[in-house]
Amino acid sequence: MVTIDAQVHAYERDYPGRPWTAALAGPSEATGDQMVAAMDDVGVDGSLLVSPFTMYEYDASYALEVFAKHPTRFRLIKPVDPSDPAVADTIADWAGTEGAVAIRVMLNRYASEDPMDGGLNHVLATAAEHSLPVNLLSWGRLEQTRELAVRNPNTALVIDHLGLQQPFEPPAPPDAFGELPEVLALAELPNVNIKISGACTLSHESFPYNDIWEPVTKIIEAFGLERCMWGTDWTRAVALLTFREAVEAFRVTDRLSDGDRAALMGGTLQTVYGWKD
Repeated sequence: MVTIDAQVHAYERDYPGRPWTAALAGPSEATGDQMVAAMDDVGVDGSLLVSPFTMYEYDASYALEVFAKHPTRFRLIKPVDPSDPAVADTIADWAGTEGAVAIRVMLNRYASEDPMDGGLNHVLATAAEHSLPVNLLSWGRLEQTRELAVRNPNTALVIDHLGLQQPFEPPAPPDAFGELPEVLALAELPNVNIKISGACTLSHESFPYNDIWEPVTKIIEAFGLERCMWGTDWTRAVALLTFREAVEAFRVTDRLSDGDRAALMGGTLQTVYGWKD
C-alpha cells in the first residue's frame, strides 16, 4: 500500500533572506530534509507539501526548492490571493509548474465572506480551466463553501482539516465536532472532497484516539472513500501528538478494512490530485 499524507508543511528558520510574515505553531524549522527523514521513519511514501501561509503567505519558493531536491516524495500546493488582479496569471503559471497539483484559498484569512465575490469565483473558475483542485481552509465558512461549490460545479474543491476549527495546543475544544452536521451536508455536492487531516488533534483521549472514529466514520460514509483523504497537518500538530502517532492511529484502528485504509491513506489522493508516480 502506498501511503501519502494529504497535508504537511516545510519551512526554514526565520532569516532575512526569506523572512516569515508571522510564526506558525510548530518547531523553529521543519526543512524538506527533516520532513523526508520523518516520513522515512514511519513509512510514509509521499506528502502533499502545502506552502505555509502564516510564514510565507503567497510565496511558495521554499516549497519549490524542497520539491527540486525530493521530486519523488512531494507534490505542491500554493496559496493564492483572490483579491490580486493578476491571480489568473498566477494560477496559469502554477498549473505549468513541475510538481504543482493544486492551489489553496484561505477563506478565513482576508478573503471576502460573500459567496458571490468576484475574486473568489474567478479563482475557482480559473482553477477549473487548468484542472487544478482548490483547497479551502473553511473553518467558520462552511455555508460560504457550500455556495461557492454550487456556483462552481466544474471545480474540484477539497475541504482542509475536516472543515473544523482545530487546536494548536491541547486540550481539544469540548465540542470539537460541533459543526459536523454542516460538514456532512457538503457531501451532497459531488465536486466537494475532504481531507481528514489533523483529526487526531480533536481527540480527548490519548493514542490511538478512539473517540474520533464515530464522527470520522460519519464523514467517510457521507462522502465516500473516493472523496476522503487522510493527512496529519504536520507540523501544526506537534504540541498535541507525534508524527508517528498521527500516522499509526489510522493504521492500527479496526474501523478501517485494508482496502479502506489503502484508499484513505493514499489511493484517493492520487486520483484527486493526479499524482501518477
